[in-house]
Amino acid sequence: MSVAIGAAVAVLTGVGAGVGIGFATGKATEAIARQPEAAGQIRSSLIVGCALAEATAIYGFITALVLIFLQ
Repeated sequence: MSVAIGAAVAVLTGVGAGVGIGFATGKATEAIARQPEAAGQIRSSLIVGCALAEATAIYGFITALVLIFLQ
């Protein structure tokens, strides 16, 4: 039972990643609307930030799988 609870908590990292990516995308859209000439630089920074946020969600998912299958 405690393994299932631990796996559920580990998967919740996906919620934080989703909120973070959504917030970053909204701010990047606002920044591009204000300064269209800087769109390329803003977009590249957004992609790096989203990749780092998504990596956190993947780590949580892997942790959940390890808890379930190796326990």
